[in-house]
Amino acid sequence: MVTYNIIDSDFKLKGRRKLSSWIKQVINLNKFEVGEINFIFSNDEYILEINKKYLNHNFYTDVITFDTSDYDEPLEIEKPNKNLISGDIFISVDTVLANSKTYGSTFEEEMNRVIIHGILHLIGFDDLNDEEKKEMREQENISLEILSKLD
Repeated sequence: MVTYNIIDSDFKLKGRRKLSSWIKQVINLNKFEVGEINFIFSNDEYILEINKKYLNHNFYTDVITFDTSDYDEPLEIEKPNKNLISGDIFISVDTVLANSKTYGSTFEEEMNRVIIHGILHLIGFDDLNDEEKKEMREQENISLEILSKLD
């Protein structure tokens, strides 16, 4: 199940059904299944506090992804489905808006890129070095192409 929450922001997310369908399709194409995925859209200050509290980072960012897949079952019980993707994805609406201006994209295009970026992290893609960043960007573009073909 994919849920969307908005905290400390007047942001309105449009097309939730289409987004959920797209997210599920990308996850399934990567041979995983959707578990509990929670998106939390907020402002820069909220995301900064999450970044400080949980990651010891004192800077703004557009997205923070926490993989909760390993925590669905108690440690002593083997998970019935190891391909289940679950996580919490925090997105700063403020930073997405600023980045859309910086990169010359629309707010919606940048938001979709950030949404799928968080999902790709849950699938297992990373962006810690140049090679991983290149692969992440390719996967984002493939995923955005899928979205463009949905009605």
